[in-house]
Amino acid sequence: MAARPVSLGDVRRARETLSGVARITALESSRHLSGLVGAPVHLKCENLQRTGSFKIRGAYVRIAALTPPERAAGVVAASAGNHAQGVALAASLLGVRATVFMPEGAPLPKVAATREYGAEVLACGRGLDEALDAARAWAERTGAVLVHPYDHPDIVAGQGTVGLEILEQCPEVRTVVVAVGGGGLIAGIAVAVKALRPDVRIVGVQAAGAAAYPPSLAAGHPVAVARPATMADGINVGRPGEVPFRIVERLVDEVRTVSEDGIAAALLLCLERAKLVVEPAGASPVAALLADPGSFRGPVVAVLSGGNVDPLLLQRVLRHGMAAEGRFLSLRLPLPDRPGALAALLEVVSAVDANVVDVVHERTDPRLGLTEAEVELHLETAGPEHRAEVLRALRAAGYPLCP
Repeated sequence: MAARPVSLGDVRRARETLSGVARITALESSRHLSGLVGAPVHLKCENLQRTGSFKIRGAYVRIAALTPPERAAGVVAASAGNHAQGVALAASLLGVRATVFMPEGAPLPKVAATREYGAEVLACGRGLDEALDAARAWAERTGAVLVHPYDHPDIVAGQGTVGLEILEQCPEVRTVVVAVGGGGLIAGIAVAVKALRPDVRIVGVQAAGAAAYPPSLAAGHPVAVARPATMADGINVGRPGEVPFRIVERLVDEVRTVSEDGIAAALLLCLERAKLVVEPAGASPVAALLADPGSFRGPVVAVLSGGNVDPLLLQRVLRHGMAAEGRFLSLRLPLPDRPGALAALLEVVSAVDANVVDVVHERTDPRLGLTEAEVELHLETAGPEHRAEVLRALRAAGYPLCP
């Protein structure tokens, strides 16, 4: 049976359902991005939403619509983290038992938060698709209602309330940029925005390593990506949902892809310039703005869809983002194993004002001779030009740089 279409009326009713539950999140201007684009750029801060992402909107609308017998049977979901937390909190607020299947290796802070919101968490599978299969099997076995992360009209309608807020907070908006995984968020936003402002351009953004929408749109039906891979776990989805796909196909103007380096640089920019903690998926619209700023008609609203980032991943991504911008330099250098050799090296680094983040001095590796040592240096630099200056100084001092 084909799913019912999602209308502006559905989104408006979802907003009534969410009154007092979901926050009306802030719309913050970005002077830095505005300068790059040449027009006003605003950030829709769903990273500051309850549970740290937009997912509470759709999850609450879906569970609130269940009949009393369905509520009594409980709900089940599958998620890498954000949908899990949204379902857990929504079910708790509505007095419904929730079971959530999360992929093995899901970020521990997201697992802990899901449990704290009241759900039972079960680890299953290496990715979202396998966890979703387990959730479907659980629903068939127990009678629990599956709350899909994106493929249901109620989910799409709930996420569409973000679009209503954008139009009210920025009536002059001309482009809305949204991260795309399964497609629930962009589909809901498109339904709301295009119904009220058909002139507004809706641009979706996917990680290049998990971009199922471009081939799906070309084929005219959802197409699966064999092995989706990206650090942006919130949009690491192998196949578009049937419900959002039909909406995206009809209403979304364009779906772009961004690189992992681009996502890392965008996350770093959000932290440094906007003072906002954003997860990789949430930073992907900013990555698209950074990659081709001149192609966006302003005013632009970029939706920061979530802020639930594992601290260890955040550390790695920030370092990667700094390296991508030429602000972080890692290298290995051979040294003679004698007193003062390391100090002499660090004097060269200090003379060009590079900041030493970490030093690893190795003497006992079997690759090294009796009079040899090796140093691994991690340096913070001011940018590509300064990075090149550091390398020139080291070479001029006679240090061969190891690959």
